[in-house]
Amino acid sequence: METKELICIGCPLGCMMNVAIEKGQVIKISGNSCQKGEQYAKKEVINPTRIITSTVIVKNGELPMVSVKTSEDIPKDKIKDCMKELKGIIVEAPICIGDIIVRNVLGTNVNVIATKNVRGQN
Repeated sequence: METKELICIGCPLGCMMNVAIEKGQVIKISGNSCQKGEQYAKKEVINPTRIITSTVIVKNGELPMVSVKTSEDIPKDKIKDCMKELKGIIVEAPICIGDIIVRNVLGTNVNVIATKNVRGQN
């Protein structure tokens, strides 16, 4: 049996949790103060995921870059590849919040979307 210590990020309490894992399955969680902690622990030790935030270059915009993020979590092991893919992206202004910048990034069925409006140059 393997045990992992985690600090929960499910709510502001930041509980220190111990998670017991056996044969790739969570068998016991202790230290959490709420249900969110249990859900976070299971996901974090079996299939960790993250929301990615970054920026991409804007062509002909009032700003040189626009902030972007994944619309949902992607597997943690795909973070570096996602960042590499975003590094080469150039978008044309105008850009609106929610515009899809990259569809189905890395085959995850998750889109990368704009998180800021960028008007075109006048």
